[in-house]
Amino acid sequence: MEKAYFAGGCFWCMVKPFDQWDGIETVISGYMGGTTENPTYEDVKEGNTGHLEVVEISFDPAVFSYEKLLEIYWQQIDPTDDGGQFHDRGESYKTAIFYSTETQKKQAEQSKDELAHSGKFSKPIVTEIREVQPFYPAEEYHQDYYKKNKSHYEEDRAVSGRDEFLDKHWKK
Repeated sequence: MEKAYFAGGCFWCMVKPFDQWDGIETVISGYMGGTTENPTYEDVKEGNTGHLEVVEISFDPAVFSYEKLLEIYWQQIDPTDDGGQFHDRGESYKTAIFYSTETQKKQAEQSKDELAHSGKFSKPIVTEIREVQPFYPAEEYHQDYYKKNKSHYEEDRAVSGRDEFLDKHWKK
């Protein structure tokens, strides 16, 4: 198994797109990128920890490639927004790919470059590619939120603007 780490705004919205594939073992909501050890949701939400909301994906690369994870990731975010994602604003909601190997770094950089030259977006791609830092799992009530709190999850997505943006840029 390998691990991949993606920040894409609210981690509630980043679990489901990855959670439904063979070869994906777990998708855990958590925090990464800051200086505070063992942050809480409230700490991160206040914006003083430097952490981003991220998902940790454990996957079998023989079944599901890192390149495919990157493809799914880009299709969940607005990679041109440096102030957060959709209606979630602030540092903790920025986008980033955290790599744990040089191969992941190269693949992430290549996918970002391909997206930047694809013509899909008129503004620059601002999603950062950063080295993995300690991962802190979020509180239990955040795990698998889309399953545990289906109506609230669907309501939050409906008002966020995320789905309209994704449909506009990624609908095939």
